[in-house]
Amino acid sequence: MDFTQLNAALPLPDFAAMKLAKHKWDDIAKPLGSLGLLEDAVVKIAGVSGDPNFSLKRRACAVFCADNGVVSEGISQSGQEVTMIVAQNLVKKQTSVCKMARSANCEVFPVDAGMAAVPDFPGLISLRAGSGTASIAAGAAMNAVQVSAAVMYGIELASDLKSRGFSILATGEMGIGNTTTSAACAAVLLGKDAADVAGRGAGLSNAGLERKIEVIRRAIEVNGLGGLEPDAIDAMAALSVLQKLGGFDIAEMAGLFIGGARCGIPVIIDGFISSVAALFAAIFAPKSMYYMLASHVSGETAGKAVLDELTRRFVLYSAGINEPILREPLGLAPPIQAGMRLGEGTGAVCLLPLLDMALCVYGGSSSFSEIGMENYTEL
Repeated sequence: MDFTQLNAALPLPDFAAMKLAKHKWDDIAKPLGSLGLLEDAVVKIAGVSGDPNFSLKRRACAVFCADNGVVSEGISQSGQEVTMIVAQNLVKKQTSVCKMARSANCEVFPVDAGMAAVPDFPGLISLRAGSGTASIAAGAAMNAVQVSAAVMYGIELASDLKSRGFSILATGEMGIGNTTTSAACAAVLLGKDAADVAGRGAGLSNAGLERKIEVIRRAIEVNGLGGLEPDAIDAMAALSVLQKLGGFDIAEMAGLFIGGARCGIPVIIDGFISSVAALFAAIFAPKSMYYMLASHVSGETAGKAVLDELTRRFVLYSAGINEPILREPLGLAPPIQAGMRLGEGTGAVCLLPLLDMALCVYGGSSSFSEIGMENYTEL
Protein backbone atom coordinates (compact mmCIF):
# COMPACT_ATOMS: atom_id res chain seq x y z
CA MET A 1 0.00 0.00 0.00
CA ASP A 2 1.56 3.29 -1.13
CA PHE A 3 0.59 5.72 1.60
CA THR A 4 2.59 8.61 0.12
CA GLN A 5 0.57 8.37 -3.06
CA LEU A 6 -2.65 7.88 -1.11
CA ASN A 7 -2.07 11.02 0.96
CA ALA A 8 -1.06 13.05 -2.10
CA ALA A 9 -4.37 12.17 -3.76
CA LEU A 10 -6.42 13.49 -0.82
CA PRO A 11 -7.80 17.00 -1.30
CA LEU A 12 -7.12 19.79 1.14
CA PRO A 13 -10.21 21.44 2.62
CA ASP A 14 -11.66 24.53 0.96
CA PHE A 15 -9.96 27.30 2.93
CA ALA A 16 -12.09 29.99 1.27
CA ALA A 17 -15.27 28.27 2.50
CA MET A 18 -13.77 28.04 5.99
CA LYS A 19 -13.01 31.77 6.01
CA LEU A 20 -16.54 32.59 4.85
CA ALA A 21 -17.94 30.41 7.66
CA LYS A 22 -15.68 32.12 10.20
CA HIS A 23 -16.78 35.53 8.90
CA LYS A 24 -20.44 34.47 9.15
CA TRP A 25 -19.97 33.44 12.80
CA ASP A 26 -18.25 36.73 13.56
CA ASP A 27 -21.12 38.69 11.99
CA ILE A 28 -23.79 37.03 14.17
CA ALA A 29 -25.00 39.32 16.97
CA LYS A 30 -23.30 37.57 19.88
CA PRO A 31 -19.88 37.72 21.53
CA LEU A 32 -17.11 36.57 19.19
CA GLY A 33 -16.31 32.88 19.43
CA SER A 34 -18.80 32.42 22.24
CA LEU A 35 -19.98 29.01 21.00
CA GLY A 36 -16.39 27.85 21.21
CA LEU A 37 -15.64 24.41 19.82
CA LEU A 38 -19.01 24.23 18.09
CA GLU A 39 -18.06 27.22 15.97
CA ASP A 40 -14.76 25.51 15.12
CA ALA A 41 -16.59 22.35 14.06
CA VAL A 42 -18.91 24.30 11.73
CA VAL A 43 -15.94 26.11 10.17
CA LYS A 44 -14.18 22.80 9.63
CA ILE A 45 -17.22 21.16 8.03
CA ALA A 46 -17.57 24.17 5.72
CA GLY A 47 -14.04 23.49 4.50
CA VAL A 48 -14.68 19.77 4.11
CA SER A 49 -17.88 20.29 2.12
CA GLY A 50 -16.62 23.32 0.21
CA ASP A 51 -19.80 25.17 1.14
CA PRO A 52 -20.25 27.61 4.06
CA ASN A 53 -24.00 26.88 3.84
CA PHE A 54 -23.70 23.09 4.00
CA SER A 55 -26.40 20.69 5.21
CA LEU A 56 -26.08 17.64 7.46
CA LYS A 57 -29.50 16.18 6.71
CA ARG A 58 -28.37 12.58 6.25
CA ARG A 59 -26.06 11.03 8.83
CA ALA A 60 -24.66 7.50 9.11
CA CYS A 61 -22.91 5.65 11.91
CA ALA A 62 -20.80 2.68 10.81
CA VAL A 63 -20.28 0.18 13.65
CA PHE A 64 -17.42 -2.22 12.92
CA CYS A 65 -17.86 -5.61 14.61
CA ALA A 66 -14.81 -7.85 14.95
CA ASP A 67 -13.36 -10.49 17.24
CA ASN A 68 -9.93 -10.44 18.84
CA GLY A 69 -7.87 -13.52 19.62
CA VAL A 70 -6.39 -11.85 22.70
CA VAL A 71 -9.62 -12.74 24.52
CA SER A 72 -8.03 -16.17 25.04
CA GLU A 73 -5.58 -14.51 27.43
CA GLY A 74 -8.34 -13.79 29.98
CA ILE A 75 -8.38 -10.00 29.57
CA SER A 76 -12.16 -9.54 29.44
CA GLN A 77 -15.25 -10.45 31.44
CA SER A 78 -17.02 -11.81 28.35
CA GLY A 79 -16.22 -14.32 25.63
CA GLN A 80 -16.19 -13.76 21.89
CA GLU A 81 -19.75 -14.97 21.54
CA VAL A 82 -20.92 -11.60 22.92
CA THR A 83 -19.65 -9.79 19.82
CA MET A 84 -22.07 -11.76 17.65
CA ILE A 85 -24.94 -11.24 20.08
CA VAL A 86 -24.46 -7.48 20.07
CA ALA A 87 -24.05 -7.47 16.28
CA GLN A 88 -27.45 -9.14 15.95
CA ASN A 89 -28.96 -6.58 18.32
CA LEU A 90 -27.43 -3.82 16.19
CA VAL A 91 -29.28 -5.25 13.21
CA LYS A 92 -32.47 -5.31 15.29
CA LYS A 93 -31.84 -1.65 16.27
CA GLN A 94 -31.87 -2.60 19.94
CA THR A 95 -28.46 -1.42 21.17
CA SER A 96 -27.56 1.83 22.91
CA VAL A 97 -26.22 3.53 19.79
CA CYS A 98 -29.35 2.61 17.85
CA LYS A 99 -31.57 4.29 20.43
CA MET A 100 -29.36 7.37 20.59
CA ALA A 101 -28.94 7.56 16.83
CA ARG A 102 -32.70 7.55 16.31
CA SER A 103 -32.90 10.65 18.49
CA ALA A 104 -30.08 12.26 16.48
CA ASN A 105 -31.66 11.43 13.10
CA CYS A 106 -28.77 9.12 12.25
CA GLU A 107 -28.87 5.73 10.51
CA VAL A 108 -26.77 2.91 12.00
CA PHE A 109 -24.94 0.49 9.70
CA PRO A 110 -23.48 -2.54 11.49
CA VAL A 111 -20.46 -3.98 9.67
CA ASP A 112 -18.99 -7.47 9.96
CA ALA A 113 -15.31 -6.53 9.85
CA GLY A 114 -14.21 -9.99 10.94
CA MET A 115 -16.13 -11.74 13.68
CA ALA A 116 -14.95 -15.21 14.68
CA ALA A 117 -17.98 -16.89 13.10
CA VAL A 118 -19.90 -15.99 9.96
CA PRO A 119 -23.28 -14.55 11.04
CA ASP A 120 -26.33 -16.65 10.13
CA PHE A 121 -28.67 -13.62 9.98
CA PRO A 122 -29.01 -10.83 7.40
CA GLY A 123 -28.60 -7.11 7.92
CA LEU A 124 -24.84 -6.68 8.34
CA ILE A 125 -22.58 -5.07 5.76
CA SER A 126 -20.05 -7.83 5.10
CA LEU A 127 -16.49 -6.54 4.96
CA ARG A 128 -14.85 -9.56 6.52
CA ALA A 129 -11.06 -9.37 6.60
CA GLY A 130 -10.89 -12.73 8.40
CA SER A 131 -12.54 -14.87 11.07
CA GLY A 132 -11.23 -12.99 14.07
CA THR A 133 -7.60 -12.11 14.74
CA ALA A 134 -4.91 -14.18 16.43
CA SER A 135 -3.80 -13.43 19.99
CA ILE A 136 -1.40 -10.49 20.03
CA ALA A 137 0.29 -12.04 23.07
CA ALA A 138 1.51 -14.93 20.90
CA GLY A 139 2.36 -13.09 17.67
CA ALA A 140 0.88 -10.88 15.00
CA ALA A 141 -2.88 -10.31 15.11
CA MET A 142 -3.16 -10.24 11.30
CA ASN A 143 -1.09 -11.03 8.26
CA ALA A 144 0.00 -8.35 5.79
CA VAL A 145 -2.77 -9.16 3.31
CA GLN A 146 -5.48 -8.94 5.95
CA VAL A 147 -4.44 -5.58 7.40
CA SER A 148 -4.16 -3.93 3.97
CA ALA A 149 -7.50 -5.39 2.91
CA ALA A 150 -9.18 -4.15 6.09
CA VAL A 151 -7.93 -0.59 5.59
CA MET A 152 -9.15 -0.63 1.99
CA TYR A 153 -12.57 -1.96 3.04
CA GLY A 154 -12.97 1.08 5.30
CA ILE A 155 -11.90 3.48 2.55
CA GLU A 156 -14.40 1.95 0.14
CA LEU A 157 -17.22 2.01 2.71
CA ALA A 158 -16.87 5.78 3.05
CA SER A 159 -17.32 6.17 -0.70
CA ASP A 160 -20.32 3.85 -0.68
CA LEU A 161 -22.05 5.80 2.10
CA LYS A 162 -21.29 9.11 0.38
CA SER A 163 -22.83 7.75 -2.84
CA ARG A 164 -26.01 6.92 -0.87
CA GLY A 165 -26.37 10.58 0.02
CA PHE A 166 -24.91 10.72 3.53
CA SER A 167 -23.17 13.96 4.39
CA ILE A 168 -21.45 13.06 7.67
CA LEU A 169 -20.20 9.76 9.13
CA ALA A 170 -19.80 8.63 12.73
CA THR A 171 -17.50 5.78 13.72
CA GLY A 172 -18.32 2.97 16.12
CA GLU A 173 -17.09 -0.50 17.01
CA MET A 174 -18.05 -3.67 18.82
CA GLY A 175 -15.61 -6.42 19.68
CA ILE A 176 -14.80 -8.15 22.94
CA GLY A 177 -11.12 -7.53 23.74
CA ASN A 178 -10.71 -4.43 21.61
CA THR A 179 -9.78 -2.12 24.48
CA THR A 180 -6.74 -4.40 24.90
CA THR A 181 -5.74 -4.26 21.24
CA SER A 182 -6.30 -0.49 21.21
CA ALA A 183 -4.28 0.02 24.37
CA ALA A 184 -1.45 -2.07 22.95
CA CYS A 185 -1.42 0.05 19.79
CA ALA A 186 -1.62 3.25 21.84
CA ALA A 187 1.31 2.19 24.04
CA VAL A 188 3.54 1.95 20.95
CA LEU A 189 2.17 4.99 19.08
CA LEU A 190 2.43 7.19 22.19
CA GLY A 191 5.66 5.71 23.53
CA LYS A 192 4.07 4.81 26.87
CA ASP A 193 4.09 1.84 29.19
CA ALA A 194 1.10 -0.49 29.17
CA ALA A 195 0.12 0.63 32.68
CA ASP A 196 -0.32 4.19 31.39
CA VAL A 197 -2.77 3.25 28.63
CA ALA A 198 -4.67 0.18 29.82
CA GLY A 199 -8.13 0.74 31.30
CA ARG A 200 -10.78 -1.49 32.78
CA GLY A 201 -12.73 -1.82 29.53
CA ALA A 202 -16.17 -3.20 30.25
CA GLY A 203 -15.34 -3.53 33.95
CA LEU A 204 -12.24 -5.51 34.94
CA SER A 205 -11.30 -6.19 38.54
CA ASN A 206 -7.91 -5.05 39.86
CA ALA A 207 -6.50 -8.50 39.15
CA GLY A 208 -8.01 -8.45 35.66
CA LEU A 209 -6.46 -5.06 34.94
CA GLU A 210 -3.04 -6.30 36.05
CA ARG A 211 -3.42 -9.30 33.73
CA LYS A 212 -4.38 -6.99 30.87
CA ILE A 213 -1.29 -4.82 31.45
CA GLU A 214 0.95 -7.89 31.50
CA VAL A 215 -0.60 -9.21 28.28
CA ILE A 216 -0.05 -5.87 26.52
CA ARG A 217 3.59 -5.78 27.62
CA ARG A 218 4.07 -9.34 26.42
CA ALA A 219 2.40 -8.57 23.08
CA ILE A 220 4.71 -5.60 22.45
CA GLU A 221 7.77 -7.68 23.33
CA VAL A 222 6.75 -10.75 21.32
CA ASN A 223 6.09 -8.61 18.26
CA GLY A 224 9.37 -6.67 18.59
CA LEU A 225 7.72 -3.26 18.93
CA GLY A 226 9.27 -1.96 22.13
CA GLY A 227 11.21 1.28 22.29
CA LEU A 228 9.83 3.00 19.19
CA GLU A 229 9.78 6.80 19.38
CA PRO A 230 6.43 8.28 18.28
CA ASP A 231 8.06 10.71 15.83
CA ALA A 232 9.99 7.84 14.26
CA ILE A 233 6.81 5.93 13.42
CA ASP A 234 6.11 6.54 9.74
CA ALA A 235 3.26 5.08 7.70
CA MET A 236 4.88 1.69 7.07
CA ALA A 237 5.95 1.33 10.70
CA ALA A 238 2.41 2.22 11.80
CA LEU A 239 0.99 -0.39 9.44
CA SER A 240 3.25 -2.95 11.10
CA VAL A 241 1.98 -1.89 14.54
CA LEU A 242 -1.61 -2.19 13.34
CA GLN A 243 -0.96 -5.60 11.79
CA LYS A 244 0.72 -7.02 14.88
CA LEU A 245 -1.29 -5.45 17.71
CA GLY A 246 -4.57 -4.20 16.25
CA GLY A 247 -7.86 -5.64 15.09
CA PHE A 248 -10.03 -5.66 12.00
CA ASP A 249 -12.32 -3.06 13.57
CA ILE A 250 -9.46 -0.60 14.16
CA ALA A 251 -8.07 -1.16 10.65
CA GLU A 252 -11.41 -0.62 8.92
CA MET A 253 -12.18 2.47 10.99
CA ALA A 254 -8.76 3.88 10.03
CA GLY A 255 -9.74 3.29 6.42
CA LEU A 256 -13.09 5.06 6.95
CA PHE A 257 -11.29 8.20 8.14
CA ILE A 258 -9.09 8.16 5.03
CA GLY A 259 -12.07 7.36 2.82
CA GLY A 260 -13.99 10.30 4.24
CA ALA A 261 -11.16 12.59 3.23
CA ARG A 262 -10.96 11.03 -0.22
CA CYS A 263 -14.64 11.69 -0.96
CA GLY A 264 -14.99 14.98 0.94
CA ILE A 265 -17.14 14.01 3.92
CA PRO A 266 -16.48 14.66 7.64
CA VAL A 267 -15.95 11.64 9.90
CA ILE A 268 -16.61 11.81 13.64
CA ILE A 269 -14.20 10.15 16.07
CA ASP A 270 -15.95 8.22 18.84
CA GLY A 271 -14.04 7.12 21.94
CA PHE A 272 -10.71 5.47 22.73
CA ILE A 273 -10.79 2.70 20.14
CA SER A 274 -12.02 5.01 17.41
CA SER A 275 -9.40 7.64 18.31
CA VAL A 276 -6.64 5.03 18.02
CA ALA A 277 -7.97 4.25 14.53
CA ALA A 278 -7.97 7.98 13.76
CA LEU A 279 -4.35 8.22 14.90
CA PHE A 280 -3.39 5.40 12.54
CA ALA A 281 -5.20 7.21 9.72
CA ALA A 282 -3.35 10.43 10.59
CA ILE A 283 -0.01 8.64 10.27
CA PHE A 284 -0.99 6.80 7.07
CA ALA A 285 -2.48 9.88 5.37
CA PRO A 286 -2.02 13.13 7.34
CA LYS A 287 -4.49 15.08 5.20
CA SER A 288 -7.25 12.89 6.62
CA MET A 289 -6.98 14.91 9.86
CA TYR A 290 -8.63 17.86 8.08
CA TYR A 291 -11.79 15.73 7.77
CA MET A 292 -11.93 14.41 11.36
CA LEU A 293 -14.17 15.74 14.12
CA ALA A 294 -13.57 14.78 17.76
CA SER A 295 -16.72 14.15 19.79
CA HIS A 296 -15.81 13.31 23.39
CA VAL A 297 -13.01 12.43 25.78
CA SER A 298 -13.30 8.74 26.52
CA GLY A 299 -13.41 7.54 30.10
CA GLU A 300 -10.74 4.99 29.17
CA THR A 301 -7.31 5.66 30.67
CA ALA A 302 -5.56 6.89 27.50
CA GLY A 303 -8.56 8.52 25.83
CA LYS A 304 -7.26 12.08 26.24
CA ALA A 305 -3.65 11.16 25.47
CA VAL A 306 -4.55 9.76 22.05
CA LEU A 307 -6.56 12.87 21.12
CA ASP A 308 -3.67 15.05 22.33
CA GLU A 309 -1.27 13.15 20.07
CA LEU A 310 -3.65 13.54 17.17
CA THR A 311 -3.75 17.30 17.79
CA ARG A 312 0.05 17.43 18.03
CA ARG A 313 0.40 15.74 14.67
CA PHE A 314 -2.18 18.09 13.15
CA VAL A 315 -0.21 21.13 14.33
CA LEU A 316 3.08 19.74 13.01
CA TYR A 317 1.63 18.83 9.63
CA SER A 318 -0.29 22.08 9.24
CA ALA A 319 2.86 24.10 9.93
CA GLY A 320 3.94 23.20 6.42
CA ILE A 321 0.81 24.76 4.91
CA ASN A 322 0.74 28.56 4.75
CA GLU A 323 -2.86 29.01 5.82
CA PRO A 324 -3.78 31.20 8.85
CA ILE A 325 -7.18 29.50 9.30
CA LEU A 326 -5.22 26.40 10.44
CA ARG A 327 -3.58 28.13 13.39
CA GLU A 328 -5.92 26.13 15.62
CA PRO A 329 -6.49 22.39 15.17
CA LEU A 330 -10.14 22.93 14.26
CA GLY A 331 -12.44 20.06 15.14
CA LEU A 332 -9.93 17.97 17.06
CA ALA A 333 -10.71 19.36 20.52
CA PRO A 334 -13.62 17.28 21.86
CA PRO A 335 -16.67 19.33 22.95
CA ILE A 336 -18.03 16.57 25.22
CA GLN A 337 -16.44 15.46 28.50
CA ALA A 338 -18.94 13.05 29.99
CA GLY A 339 -16.78 10.12 31.10
CA MET A 340 -18.38 7.90 28.46
CA ARG A 341 -16.80 4.54 27.53
CA LEU A 342 -19.63 2.52 26.00
CA GLY A 343 -18.37 2.36 22.42
CA GLU A 344 -20.63 1.43 19.50
CA GLY A 345 -20.40 5.05 18.28
CA THR A 346 -22.47 6.43 21.16
CA GLY A 347 -20.14 9.35 21.81
CA ALA A 348 -19.82 10.19 18.12
CA VAL A 349 -23.59 10.26 17.71
CA CYS A 350 -23.85 12.62 20.71
CA LEU A 351 -22.03 15.28 18.70
CA LEU A 352 -24.78 15.45 16.06
CA PRO A 353 -27.45 17.24 18.17
CA LEU A 354 -24.82 19.74 19.30
CA LEU A 355 -23.97 20.44 15.66
CA ASP A 356 -27.69 20.82 14.91
CA MET A 357 -28.05 23.43 17.63
CA ALA A 358 -24.94 25.26 16.48
CA LEU A 359 -26.26 25.29 12.92
CA CYS A 360 -29.58 26.75 14.11
CA VAL A 361 -27.64 29.73 15.46
CA TYR A 362 -25.28 29.84 12.48
CA GLY A 363 -28.03 29.79 9.87
CA GLY A 364 -30.87 31.59 11.58
CA SER A 365 -29.52 34.41 13.72
CA SER A 366 -29.57 38.16 13.19
CA SER A 367 -26.39 39.95 12.20
CA PHE A 368 -25.04 42.97 14.04
CA SER A 369 -26.16 45.29 11.21
CA GLU A 370 -29.68 43.83 11.27
CA ILE A 371 -30.17 44.81 14.91
CA GLY A 372 -28.44 48.15 14.50
CA MET A 373 -25.41 47.29 16.60
CA GLU A 374 -21.74 47.77 15.86
CA ASN A 375 -19.79 44.55 15.32
CA TYR A 376 -17.59 43.23 18.09
CA THR A 377 -13.89 43.33 17.26
CA GLU A 378 -11.29 40.79 18.26
CA LEU A 379 -8.95 42.24 20.88
